[in-house]
Amino acid sequence: MECKSSITAKEQNISSEALNEKAGLDKEIKKIIDGNSACEEKKGDLKGVFVSKFKIGTALYLLSYRIVSDGIELITVGPHENYYRDLKSYMKNM
Repeated sequence: MECKSSITAKEQNISSEALNEKAGLDKEIKKIIDGNSACEEKKGDLKGVFVSKFKIGTALYLLSYRIVSDGIELITVGPHENYYRDLKSYMKNM
C-alpha cells in the first residue's frame, strides 16, 4: 500500500537524509510483505514478534513486527542500541 501526498519534500523542508531513511524503510517493509526479508522470530518475552535487520547507508536498523490475520503490524524501528530493551518495555505496556 502506498500513500501519496501532494506536498513536496521541499515544501515540507525535509532533508535528503530523512528521505533516504524513509526510502530504506519503505524498501525493507516491501521485502517483508513480499516474503524476501531474512527475519527471525524472537523467543521468550518477545514470542510472536519478528525482527528484520537492515542497513540504511552505513547504519544498522532493526524493524519489529507481528503477523496478523490481514497482513503485518509494524511495532518499532530504530538503531540497534538498546533496541531490544526498548521493544520489551513497549510490549509490556501495550
